[in-house]
Amino acid sequence: MMMSPLSHPTIKKKTVLNPEEFIEVTELEKLCVEHEPVTLKLELDYKRGHLRTESEQNNEFLYYDEDLLIGYIGICQFGGEALEINGMVHPEYRRQGVFSELFSYVKEEWERRESLEMLLLNDSKSPAGQAFIQTQGAEYEHSEHDMYLTTVPGDMNTTGKLTLRKATNEDAKEIAAQNAIYFQMDETRLTLPEEEEKHGVEIYMAEREERSVGKVHLEISEDKGGIYGLGVLPEERRKGYGRAIIMDAVNKLREKQVNKIMLQVVVDNKNALLLYQSCGFTIASTMDYYKLRKRK
Repeated sequence: MMMSPLSHPTIKKKTVLNPEEFIEVTELEKLCVEHEPVTLKLELDYKRGHLRTESEQNNEFLYYDEDLLIGYIGICQFGGEALEINGMVHPEYRRQGVFSELFSYVKEEWERRESLEMLLLNDSKSPAGQAFIQTQGAEYEHSEHDMYLTTVPGDMNTTGKLTLRKATNEDAKEIAAQNAIYFQMDETRLTLPEEEEKHGVEIYMAEREERSVGKVHLEISEDKGGIYGLGVLPEERRKGYGRAIIMDAVNKLREKQVNKIMLQVVVDNKNALLLYQSCGFTIASTMDYYKLRKRK
């Protein structure tokens, strides 16, 4: 593919994307993936569902050449303190410093925030992304598999094993306590299930005889269903509850007639990986996470 020289470059820094910008970023993502079959973790669906206008922090960085969007980097910050960074450049405008310039604005934004850590995300099959990350001096942190349901096991019926009860705001403290156990998140950071549901995320408490044994979050975006935030309390493990939660979650998503069902798992979590594979999930891609820390 021939390189297109820059003519009139401009950069936008935004707190949130407007509907037109969402379309532009989505179209650029499609173009980049068609050019190079890698996974981008831009979290556009999450951002669309959790649209915020009150923040003064810039999370969206867009690079235009005249009216054409040729580069994008987005900042996400979930329950933890670290910022997650992922982005892309139009295939015809690469090797012209577009991504480096965008990233310089991301770092300026990072310096204005209290967060001490930044995670740079890169598909393990993208040598160009890895090369850029190495220039930043980031250290490898961990990798996660994206897994998709490809076969449906014969033992989908988990009746009587446990119950998935849709969470309410009264479950917020229990959800936070479990997130602290499973994902080392701040226990004081509360997630309100009834608010999350307005943004397309349903949280379920997994219960056995009316006592909590774990939880799971389900998200639907267009024709894809996602299983996230899954965990079983330490004292309730090795009882088949993890498998039961997954199967019940799959059944709930299939009732909503989604075409794809996916989940994510840390590569080093071999037990979870084997469990998900036994439930019919197959690895589709692997995302590497690299950490940058602020200099004191």
